[in-house]
Amino acid sequence: MNVNIICIGKVKEKYILDGIQEFAKRLQSFAKFKIIELKEDGNDTNRNISIEKESKSILETLEKHKGFKILLDIQGKNFSSEEMASQIEKITVNGHSTINFIIGGSYGTSEELRSISDLKLSFSKMTFPHQLMRLILTEQIYRWFSILKNTKYHK
Repeated sequence: MNVNIICIGKVKEKYILDGIQEFAKRLQSFAKFKIIELKEDGNDTNRNISIEKESKSILETLEKHKGFKILLDIQGKNFSSEEMASQIEKITVNGHSTINFIIGGSYGTSEELRSISDLKLSFSKMTFPHQLMRLILTEQIYRWFSILKNTKYHK
């Protein structure tokens, strides 16, 4: 199983990086895990240009890393950790060996990217900083696999 997080920008805070690295290390026993960081556009004067450029970069990356596409989207579906673990199991049973989690840029993603996503996932109606969301997602991916493998972590 391959699990990728495809995201815009880099994590700058050491404590967040440390957390991500810890869960990435733990995840290695369940899946081949990779974070693919793409360049942030940084065009604060025209949000639409940023959205299009960043989404295009994500789409190009998805072409190279084909798999089931899960877009983190505030309008997406909410799951409990157990329900999401079940979704992961269904995805793998249906023959997908790669799952790509997508975290768009700070202005969002294009309609094209939203339309090609296999699942839109929301963690909350609240907005989280992108760096922190990457840590939360990495922890949850580890939790989902722990649930599927029935290890003690998720309890």
